[in-house]
Amino acid sequence: MGTAITLLALSACGSPSPTPNNQGAAPAASEHSSANEIQPDKAPASQSSRADRSPLSCTAEIGAAAAERRVKLCISVSPATHPPCNAANSCAMIEDEIARSCALFDGQGEPMAGCTPDPKSMAAAAAVVQRYYAAINARDYGTAWSQWGENGPAGQTMERFQAGFAATRATHVTIGRMTPGDAGAGSIYQPVPVTVDAELADRTRQHFAGTYVVRRVNDVDGASAAQRRWHIDSAKLRPVSSE
Repeated sequence: MGTAITLLALSACGSPSPTPNNQGAAPAASEHSSANEIQPDKAPASQSSRADRSPLSCTAEIGAAAAERRVKLCISVSPATHPPCNAANSCAMIEDEIARSCALFDGQGEPMAGCTPDPKSMAAAAAVVQRYYAAINARDYGTAWSQWGENGPAGQTMERFQAGFAATRATHVTIGRMTPGDAGAGSIYQPVPVTVDAELADRTRQHFAGTYVVRRVNDVDGASAAQRRWHIDSAKLRPVSSE
């Protein structure tokens, strides 16, 4: 596998290193900054890795009974007509609709049952990153894309975003110890330290560490529900040894 890596150029999403950078893909293969998230080195995609790139259903991922429990919670909190609340969708999509609905009604009366963690909490910020990787693993690139905000990673097309994961077989993210974020210009920026393990189509394994910065608008007048919700703002990852 060569040393060249694929960098997805964005402008408000990503994973950390010295300066924030934005991306819309999986782990990095080298340190990079300035609004680009790094993806694993491109490995030649095998026939099997290309064969089925359709999203993995929540039922297939966690079983019918567990998936149905998530669907019921989704239906109970969602004001939508419930297309996302379906076990045929990825678990990440269902969880995203639950989080969206809970954030939409946050502060309006008593919290709805099942709306945990608090939509404004550090745990909810970390959940965005976890959901991002869960969506990637389920090949639900639309839900992964949306974790960067309504319009996805800045400067990225959906097609290029998805193509960046063609050689990615699986990823696993571990959230590190979090500390309260900073406020500025009407927004709250919450660092989410991570370690990421990635497996490519040729079974090569890569390991990364860094930080995602997750952002939400701090309830300022005129802010939309989507802006008040946590979304990935920038990212920086660096390769680390597995030893």
